[in-house]
Amino acid sequence: PVERKKQSNIISEEEAAQYDRQIRLWGLDAQKRLRGSRVLLVGLRGLGAEVAKNLILAGVKGLTLLDHEQVTEESRRAQFLIPVDADGQNQAQASLDRAQLLNPMVEVKADTDAVGSKPDDFFFQFDAVCLTRCSKDLMVRVDQLCASRNIKVFCGDVFGYHGYMFSDLGQEHHYVEEKPKVVKGSNEANDGPEAKKPKVDPNETTMVKKTVSFCSFKAALEVDWTNEKAKNNLKRIPVDYFLLQVLLKFRTDKGRDPQPDSFAEDSQLLLQIRDDVLETMGLSSELLPNTFVSYCFSEMAPVCAVVGGVLGQELVKALSQRDAPHRNFFFFDGLKGSGVVDYFGSK
Repeated sequence: PVERKKQSNIISEEEAAQYDRQIRLWGLDAQKRLRGSRVLLVGLRGLGAEVAKNLILAGVKGLTLLDHEQVTEESRRAQFLIPVDADGQNQAQASLDRAQLLNPMVEVKADTDAVGSKPDDFFFQFDAVCLTRCSKDLMVRVDQLCASRNIKVFCGDVFGYHGYMFSDLGQEHHYVEEKPKVVKGSNEANDGPEAKKPKVDPNETTMVKKTVSFCSFKAALEVDWTNEKAKNNLKRIPVDYFLLQVLLKFRTDKGRDPQPDSFAEDSQLLLQIRDDVLETMGLSSELLPNTFVSYCFSEMAPVCAVVGGVLGQELVKALSQRDAPHRNFFFFDGLKGSGVVDYFGSK
């Protein structure tokens, strides 16, 4: 076992050539941690395809694509891994060949089961789990399960012009960050006060070890907005946080996301859910103007690319333990721009 572990820590010449740019970017140790990681990706629509591409190209050890749904014309519009003639096939299986071609060094597997049917110990074989197109209850369940085993959890979705990602890296996530080296000032009395101040040497850097704590997905969604501290922070919370709550409630109630072919019906339901959700939170429905219903239908390929890029980057950073992670929400609004929310803090 010791010999096998030693061999697994050795980067082959072929791998060194394949990942040369990445090794130069974040170092050999980070790449070794990445290539030793197994990831579960749930949901192979547009966002899932982007995340899969980014993880495979980055060089994880193994990626399991899990999706029980069949390919439709709607589902493959923003999904570049699925061939145009694959309608009716399973989405994970239909994505497998093109995904594997991206990087033969990564073990890519397809699983056609429904994620909700998987037993608890199924998730324990992975170093990170990424959930897309899942219900709120399922994401809360998987997050709580993985927290007990120090498995990193990511959630993400795209709704029209809007998208989000959430990460829970546990109570203690360790990482290293490259910082400019600080040179201490002289202590000689005649050098003056300026000489005693620490100086930054732009030509030299040092690696700084840091630890950060994350809160659970459940805690991040169930904030008490009647609390005085929460009220004071309300202005800096993107409206997309509340839009997410509405869309997740729609998904729970209808078992699907809003669909373009039922726009009139779904729009009315979204407005009703908006009123109910915000009223339950003790907030005004004016916080989320009625116009939001025009911009949250279907998956848009450019939004999938942006959110998938951020989600993939955060997975790579977490698994390689290199650089500061987002803590813990990232929201993208295609009409305005993007934003990171770290208000929710630690567990």
